[in-house]
Amino acid sequence: MSALAIRCQGIGKRYRIGQRQRYNALRDTLSDALRAPGRQLAAALGAPSRQRGPEYLWALRDISLQVRHGEVLGIIGRNGAGKSTLLKLLSRISKPTEGRVEIQGRMGALLEVGTGFHPELTGRENIYLNGAILGMTRREINCKFDEIVNFAECGQFLDMPVKRYSSGMHVRLAFAVAAHLEAEILIVDEVLAVGDAAFQKKCLGKMGEAAHHGRTVLFVSHNLVAVDSLCTRAICLHEGRIVMEGLPIQVTSRYLQNCIPASNELMYHDINSAPGNDVFRLRRACVRPLKGSPSDPITVRTSFVVEFEYWKRAPNVSLELCVDFHNEHGVYLFNTGIYGQPRMPAGLLRSSFIVPGDFLNNGTHRIDLAVDVGAVSEVLCLDSLLVFEVHDVGSDLRAGYHGAWPGAIRPALQWTTEQLDSPSVGH
Repeated sequence: MSALAIRCQGIGKRYRIGQRQRYNALRDTLSDALRAPGRQLAAALGAPSRQRGPEYLWALRDISLQVRHGEVLGIIGRNGAGKSTLLKLLSRISKPTEGRVEIQGRMGALLEVGTGFHPELTGRENIYLNGAILGMTRREINCKFDEIVNFAECGQFLDMPVKRYSSGMHVRLAFAVAAHLEAEILIVDEVLAVGDAAFQKKCLGKMGEAAHHGRTVLFVSHNLVAVDSLCTRAICLHEGRIVMEGLPIQVTSRYLQNCIPASNELMYHDINSAPGNDVFRLRRACVRPLKGSPSDPITVRTSFVVEFEYWKRAPNVSLELCVDFHNEHGVYLFNTGIYGQPRMPAGLLRSSFIVPGDFLNNGTHRIDLAVDVGAVSEVLCLDSLLVFEVHDVGSDLRAGYHGAWPGAIRPALQWTTEQLDSPSVGH
């Protein structure tokens, strides 16, 4: 058997856009036939045509890819980059316009909620239907049936038509069928976007278990933490082409750096156009080193200041500023804010705080700002107001280690070592 589970050679997918085929009656067909000689004569005389040709969009172009058996490949990219189109070509739902796809092994795909389910059939019947589509015998499905039902947690609804399932029940059963039936290749598209945290954890565990047993997994997700933790390799698609490939943490970091440009400082000079309302207007927000300007670099050892300048326009209210920090993988790092402070007079104010050095890990970080009036009503909420980069430093902290430093934070903690007893003579 070949070592490759999937081989793509120059595949592309083109869609026709901007023109919808109209319905032709018999009179339209006869009329077109009578006008055809006139159009041909006009074309021979060089007359311009009044008909616009069809427009085309290449959703994918020149994709060459190899996936080995037992590999877990993460596929990331912005909306419209071609991720779902690629999975549809690999699962043979769609046919490529150009190129060739070779698949070695039985494939199970979960591309959308309930893909392959018949809405009029019950959950029980759809389990057997999906198994039959995968080429499994009834005996094989019976062996996995109880595991599927327990994983999906829908035993009491098993004999109900799936058209009456909630979206959560639908995706739980769909994932359970795709993951438990014996397919050598498992394709999963954004399953973690539906379901609660407990179900998402179960999905990740099941996909990790599938990979551990040598099954091939293709995983499309905007959850970059899941891609980093689950996948052994990742690719990034942009405008239908592969632009990055490599270790997941390297690909996700470069993807975020390219898609989220750094914004260390924002300034609004006109109070009337600044974000806010008749209570609060933001004038300036910035991240800068404690002893420096917003244009100076911040490293993992740098203490830095986060500042907000704003117009307080109502004297008799108490403003509360709430700041959330996230890293480049979307992990919520910490929250800080001004809560229950004395009422300040109206005017131009500045609020700031210091984040100590040797605290954040290297990478891209973003700051969200929320402003409330006395913790009662929200005045303003600005996501990703500031985006800044924390750079790595030289080898003074690494002691020769050159790999990625794990973790969301990176404190430089002081260690001590002391001798508790003296070595015995002769030992």
